[in-house]
Amino acid sequence: MKYLICTIAVLSFLACGGKQQDQQSAGTETPPETHVSLSKEQLQNAKLETGMAEKGDISSTLRLSGTIDVPPQNMVSVSFPLGGYLKSTRLLPGMRVRKGEVLAVMEDAQFIQLQQEYLLTKSRLALAESEFQRQQTLNAGKAASDKVLQQAKSEFETQRITQRALAEKLRLIGLDPEKLSEENLSRTVNVYSPISGYVAKVDVNIGKYTAPTDVLFELVNPEDIHLNLTAFEKDVQQLAIGQPVTAWTNDNPEKKYSAAIILVGKNLDENRSAEVHCHFDRYDEKLLPGMYMNAEVSVKSQNAWVVPEAAVVRWQNKHYIFIENGEGVFEMAEVNPGITQEGKIQITPAVDIAGKKIALTNAYTLLMKLKNQAEE
Repeated sequence: MKYLICTIAVLSFLACGGKQQDQQSAGTETPPETHVSLSKEQLQNAKLETGMAEKGDISSTLRLSGTIDVPPQNMVSVSFPLGGYLKSTRLLPGMRVRKGEVLAVMEDAQFIQLQQEYLLTKSRLALAESEFQRQQTLNAGKAASDKVLQQAKSEFETQRITQRALAEKLRLIGLDPEKLSEENLSRTVNVYSPISGYVAKVDVNIGKYTAPTDVLFELVNPEDIHLNLTAFEKDVQQLAIGQPVTAWTNDNPEKKYSAAIILVGKNLDENRSAEVHCHFDRYDEKLLPGMYMNAEVSVKSQNAWVVPEAAVVRWQNKHYIFIENGEGVFEMAEVNPGITQEGKIQITPAVDIAGKKIALTNAYTLLMKLKNQAEE
C-alpha cells in the first residue's frame, strides 16, 4: 500500500510539471505585441481595405486674427498752409467726398495781402524789364555805363524771382495767379479735397483760427484698405506673400471675404508676434478701419506620406499604422502624425513603407485584436 501511494505521488508531480511546461511553451509561442493575424473569415467580417500610402502635399489652415487697417497713403490729414479762420464747412464724420470738392472756406486778411504783393510785384517786374531793356540799348551805344546796366539787370531778376515765389504761395492756398487781377481780389480761400473717400474726423468748428500745423479734417480712401493680422513667432515661417486668406467678422461669421497676403512683417514685437498685411480681392464699404476680423490662411506642408485618418490608431499617447506582412498578417508600426485635411492625415513613419500595403480602413479593429491576443 505504501508503495502504491508513492507511485501515485510521483506520477502526479510529473503530470503537474508537464502541464506547467506545456503552458510555458504555449506562452513563448504567443505572437509579439506588434503582430496580429486574422483568418479569412475575420478579414471578411472586419471589412479591411489595404493599399499603398500616397506621397503628396496636404494643405492646412492657420487661424489668425487682426483688424481692418488703412495704408498711410490712403489716409490724409488736411491742413491749411497759411492758417486762417474757418468761415464755413458742411462736413460731418462719415460723409463721402470727391477729389477736388470744396471741404471748407477759410478767411483771413493775409490772403488779401498776399494777392496785393503779387500784383504789385508783377507791376514792378514789368517796369524793371522795361528799364533793363532800355539800359541794354543805351549801353550798346556807349550812352550808359556797365554798372548801371548791371543794376538794372539785378533789379529785373530780383522782381522776377519775387513774382515766382509769390505765385507759388498763391497756388499753395488754391489760387491761380494767372487769373488774379485787381478786380477779383478775395479775402476767402477754398480748401479742396485731395482724395476721394469719406471724412474720418472733423477737428475744427466755424470761427476757429487754425495754424498751419493744425489738422482740419482727416480723410480716408477705403478702396485700398487691407487686413492687418497678427501671427505668433511659431507661425510666421509658414506664411508667404500670395497665400490665400479667408476672413470674417464676429457679427457676421457667415459672410466670408477673400484676400491674399501682400506683406509679412520681419520684426517681432514684445509679444513675439509679427504683422501680416493682406489685400482684399474686392472692396466692401461695410468694412471699416479698426473693425476686428478673424481669418484662416491656407498653409502648404512639405511633400510627405498621406493616408486616410482611419488608417492611424492611437495607443498610449503614440500613433501607429498596420503594415501587411502576408495574407492576414499585420505589423503595427509607429508614426508621427502631421496635418489633417479632408479625411487624410500626413504621417512620418518610423520604418520604410515605400511599396508596402497598409490597412487603410478599420485599423482600430486590428488594434483591439492585437491587445486581446496579447492578454490571452
